[in-house]
Amino acid sequence: MSIPASLTRYGATRLSRRFSRSIPFFGAVIALAALGSAIRRKGLLGGAVDTTLNAIPFVGAAKILTETVRGRDLINDRRM
Repeated sequence: MSIPASLTRYGATRLSRRFSRSIPFFGAVIALAALGSAIRRKGLLGGAVDTTLNAIPFVGAAKILTETVRGRDLINDRRM
């Protein structure tokens, strides 16, 4: 393997490792951005719990997968 190809491969590996470490932070930022909307729909406690579960990396993915399979939210919206 030539030197430029080796350097390209090394750089891509380091960049992908660094990006994969930052993915949970992006998920937390998105969850916090949706906090206000969740609190309006589900109430203070329900919205806070829903956002907290979504912000935790693997728990949030499992929650979303469960909601998709069930076809409804785990934490129901409040009644108006």
